[in-house]
Amino acid sequence: MPSWDVERYEAGYSFVWNYGAGVIELLAPQPGERILDLGCGAGQLTHEIAGRGAHVVGLDSSASMIAQARIHYPDIQFVLANAVDFKLDEPVDAVFSNAALHWVKDAGAAVECVRRALRPGGRFVAEFGGRDNIREILAAVQAMLGADRNPWYFPSVGEYATVLESKGFRVTQAFHFDRLTELTASDGMAGWLQMFGGPLFQGLDAASRREALNRIVERLRPVLCRDGTWYADYRRLRVVAVRED
Repeated sequence: MPSWDVERYEAGYSFVWNYGAGVIELLAPQPGERILDLGCGAGQLTHEIAGRGAHVVGLDSSASMIAQARIHYPDIQFVLANAVDFKLDEPVDAVFSNAALHWVKDAGAAVECVRRALRPGGRFVAEFGGRDNIREILAAVQAMLGADRNPWYFPSVGEYATVLESKGFRVTQAFHFDRLTELTASDGMAGWLQMFGGPLFQGLDAASRREALNRIVERLRPVLCRDGTWYADYRRLRVVAVRED
């Protein structure tokens, strides 16, 4: 996981939670339901779920994100914990997650935690990076740095459905779709790489990192920059599953 610059994240990357609005519609939270927002970040979508009348808890492994969420939404409970080993005091009706689980390499451990958090019959609704997400970006990084530095987990529908089914879930919906995403921050692709791609440059000194970053941006310019606007070649996986036992 990167070390998040939360103020910069909130100022330039609102698309992360804006796109999550569609996942909330799929979740369809009901008044009085208990819901966990797994990987809640600074709490924008946790707040949206609470606004539907649900009793929601936000959980994230970033201390800076949780601190910001508590400032923004003091009436909501936020918990600092990891997706692969968290425990709740009481089971919930649903677990929701947006743009977080591609940071969790041990998908089986995360899904097992989700299963334990849910009541029998509870639902799991999530969206995150799927197979070939940011394919062009990763290809440019590999071309410049020479090694597979992908720190993320980008499964196919079949891969993730297998994980879910092995942990006692029934998959009811699964979508794998392209979402070319405009990078609205003024620093475009360079800013995206600095915000989300820190692990890609691990082991490089500051000068080498700057040089690599500039070379990657220029390699991507003819591919992902259109009329002066940068895009990220996102490909997302969206799933709905029900705990069977």
